[in-house]
Amino acid sequence: MSEPIRFLYQGQVRELRDVKPTQTILQHLREDLRCTGTKEGCAEGDCGACTVVIGSLEDGELALRAVNACIQFTPTLDGKALFTVEDLAQPDGAPHPVQQALVECHGSQCGFCTPGFAMSLFGMYLKQEGRAPSRCQINDALSGNLCRCTGYRPIIDAARRMVELPPVAFDRAALAERLRTLQRSHGFTYAAHGQHFHVPRTVAELAALRADHPAAVLLAGSTDVGLWVTKQLRELGDVIYLGQVAELKTMHEQDGMLEIGAGVSLQDAYQALAARYPAELTELWQRFASLPIRHAGTLGGNVANGSPIGDSMPWMIALGSQVVLTSSAGTRVLALDDFYLGYQKKDLRPGEFVQAVRVPLPQSRPGLRFRTYKLAKRFDQDISAVCAAFAIVLDGETIVDARIAFGGMAATPQRAAQAEAALMGQPWNEAVLTAAMAALGRDYAPLSDARASSSYRMRTAQNLLRRFWLETRLHDPLPAQAVNAFAGA
Repeated sequence: MSEPIRFLYQGQVRELRDVKPTQTILQHLREDLRCTGTKEGCAEGDCGACTVVIGSLEDGELALRAVNACIQFTPTLDGKALFTVEDLAQPDGAPHPVQQALVECHGSQCGFCTPGFAMSLFGMYLKQEGRAPSRCQINDALSGNLCRCTGYRPIIDAARRMVELPPVAFDRAALAERLRTLQRSHGFTYAAHGQHFHVPRTVAELAALRADHPAAVLLAGSTDVGLWVTKQLRELGDVIYLGQVAELKTMHEQDGMLEIGAGVSLQDAYQALAARYPAELTELWQRFASLPIRHAGTLGGNVANGSPIGDSMPWMIALGSQVVLTSSAGTRVLALDDFYLGYQKKDLRPGEFVQAVRVPLPQSRPGLRFRTYKLAKRFDQDISAVCAAFAIVLDGETIVDARIAFGGMAATPQRAAQAEAALMGQPWNEAVLTAAMAALGRDYAPLSDARASSSYRMRTAQNLLRRFWLETRLHDPLPAQAVNAFAGA
């Protein structure tokens, strides 16, 4: 029997019984609720005109995250709170500090993108709690919003100005308490228009549903599946949503590895990983999509999708990460580089799903030298032309382990077996580097596409290996400015 979708919006609990399971939150806002402040620009999570803020309970605590309404399905709102640009005005009609700052700083011109910018700023306003944001924090918060009129300086000025204005209180405790009354003690199924949207709450329930519905689409952050609907106009059929399975949202250290549940958001996962690999992963974290996409997407979903141009897999493979696969028959652990069999083909047995990924911690690999590099046409929110990851272990001056992986160079995220062989057992010097660079030409035959030509990909892959050597060689290290200058070659 179908149960209604229940969520908080504009101070009321709303129950939905007859919306299509793949209707987006944006469509529900504009077409059903007639709340047209939230705009549709791209319908793929790129422009940010549709940005809203979602409130949810995570481990019993309130979390408030800006996400793209254009690719999130309405049933995912169950048990949550939705905030849109219509919610910003104060009870007496006065503008919120976010809105007032945009007005004072002339942060709007045509106005189409403005509601999305306002909601991204609102998300940061809630997070900052009166503290002045840094330029880096502002850039990150606005990384998912595009403006075609004003340029970004007045909007950045507004981000600084909003915390200088008289503050507006936000009752987090009251919201958390109201959300607790909406939480379900069991999984549920929403059915409408001939489709079923299953929402398990435990791994056991998920495994049973997967066994019973092998053709159902597994949905985590919807940052890829959402586009199947909005861009490819696909009918998904039945859906199994992973977003309420608490066991999939845990992280813990064990046996020299950090185990990250498949439901942990990209933002939370990269924050934890960059704390352990600050020099190696911080920039990649910053450049991995936009903040709303990282809030919605999951690291486990990224791995399960296995895109050849995904940015997570190369470095995880280079570190020797593992994937935990579960079904009603049990659990098995597989090396991540063995998980990918071909383009969009994974070593998944019937009924299996990704439960977690395990990433080796730096203290478990003495002598490790590790770097990641991303090449794209834009710094922010762009798909990589080449994503590279290099990890070697040195014993004195000798390379005793070498793992190299690339995205964008083959039909899957793939290791460079011949380049690794050229490094193994050798000293980390320029002659060995040159041999490994030549071997890369035998490891890959990259394609040409809109992002880069085959020759560009190969040349930059080899140059990135040289950059890795320049940054990690033992003797006569180059000054940082010389390394950074070379990186642009």
